[in-house]
Amino acid sequence: MRIVILDGYTTNPGDLSWEWLSQFGDYKIYDYTKPEEIIERARGHEIVITNKTPLNAKTLSELSNIKYIGLLSTGYNVVDIEKAAQMGVPVVNIPTYSTAAVVQHTFALLFELTNHVGIHNESVHSGDWCANRDFSYWKTPLVEVSSKTFGIIGYGRIGSSVADAAKAFGMKVLAYTPHPPSDAQGVEFVGLDELLARSDVISLHSPLTKATEKMVNRDFLSKMKKTAYLINTSRGVAVDEAALAQALNSGWIAGAGVDVLSTEPPKCNNPLLECEKCIITPHIAWAGFETRKRLMNICEDNIRSFLSGKLKNAVNAYLIK
Repeated sequence: MRIVILDGYTTNPGDLSWEWLSQFGDYKIYDYTKPEEIIERARGHEIVITNKTPLNAKTLSELSNIKYIGLLSTGYNVVDIEKAAQMGVPVVNIPTYSTAAVVQHTFALLFELTNHVGIHNESVHSGDWCANRDFSYWKTPLVEVSSKTFGIIGYGRIGSSVADAAKAFGMKVLAYTPHPPSDAQGVEFVGLDELLARSDVISLHSPLTKATEKMVNRDFLSKMKKTAYLINTSRGVAVDEAALAQALNSGWIAGAGVDVLSTEPPKCNNPLLECEKCIITPHIAWAGFETRKRLMNICEDNIRSFLSGKLKNAVNAYLIK
């Protein structure tokens, strides 16, 4: 088998190894691949692996040798799965690898909003504590999350795990989802408007669909408490960023923490970049060493399963005849 990875740098900037690929055949790793380079680099390879490098229908039609498309992500919108299915090619993703990491980052954003660790660390290092007459001081109001209401939009694997963590912090949990599970413990499933009205924290964990695109808009934000926080570790396009910036700057809500934006990297004129009440991290919830190692282990297992005739995690299996 000839294997190529079109954009391996983000998954493995050098702290992990791709050597495990050698058990399956000859391989080539590219850190990045420009659109005009895709066909040249992928042509002749049976296994093509991508993260964000697009494989559209036109590109796929030029790759007659391709037998398998592997993703270094859970999302698969960069691949035309229908075209791949027509060619008999499975498109295989990496599910479930980042659940614990996303839960962790969700609360990292929340606690930065409530405890302001960064501001106080900077203050201490600049000498403010040394010059203070008291043993303790705070530069901004601090908020205790225990007894607050945590609203979750989307109750899949990550949403339900976030609920467990919120309950561990003594929070009341509300959830909005089209298909509430019957066995959830300690979670109250409510309509969206009720969740917006009651929640002190709202965290987004819905998949990207036409219904969820820009679901956080002016109307959505106007129904939230003025003291509430919005957290987004799911999809950047779920948020109307101009509306969120206006809501934060106008005091409609207390703050926001986001790990994703509608365009990544963002354009310099993104309104959230100038918004002091919005904490932004550069899509790193998935990027811990252990998380990326788990991703690569699943990628390896996916390929091994394919070569042994036992296909795993193929997102277009239902389309292949």
